[in-house]
Amino acid sequence: MPKPENPVQMAVIGAPHGIKGELRVKTYTGDPLALGDYGPLFATDGRQFDIADIRPAKNVVVVRFRQVTDRDAAEALNGVALFVDRAQLPDDLDEDEFYHADLIGLAVRGDGNEMLGRIVAFHDFGGGDIIEIERSSGGTVLIPFTRDAVPAVDLKAGSVTVDAAAAGLLETEDEDEHPGEPREFDARRRPRGPHDAGGNR
Repeated sequence: MPKPENPVQMAVIGAPHGIKGELRVKTYTGDPLALGDYGPLFATDGRQFDIADIRPAKNVVVVRFRQVTDRDAAEALNGVALFVDRAQLPDDLDEDEFYHADLIGLAVRGDGNEMLGRIVAFHDFGGGDIIEIERSSGGTVLIPFTRDAVPAVDLKAGSVTVDAAAAGLLETEDEDEHPGEPREFDARRRPRGPHDAGGNR
């Protein structure tokens, strides 16, 4: 199977588990065990990983890949991200669920339809999904991916609407003194967590 043309990250490999090549894996699927339902997984360099066995273990799953047979090989994979092609993922999501891959690159508009920038990345620092926006005026900004901060997502139009007040984008005196610098994320605005390799607002 060829390397994904439109990759969607499904998991990241962690530390080895035991001496037989098993690995702890953090998944981005709603059901962690569903990672085994998507067929081969791929690293960014094109390496293919086939799941031979998968079982739950606290906040991760323990996976045995057919290509990994000992602890030395497993240790070399710590931190490797795993992807599938977007075409392998179902499209029957709930109304307020989205795949990150479908949102990256979308235009970001304000309440008055003014262009604010584009989505360039998603992050999760433990409190839920955070959108990184490259602003039209320069620099980047992080906002929570919540209904209040991002009230509308229009995939057909290729844009999202942001409530500047709820997203914390209103200018402050501190921001005026440092234009273009990334704004620090305010942990008091806690978005909901990811679901099925995508955002669940």
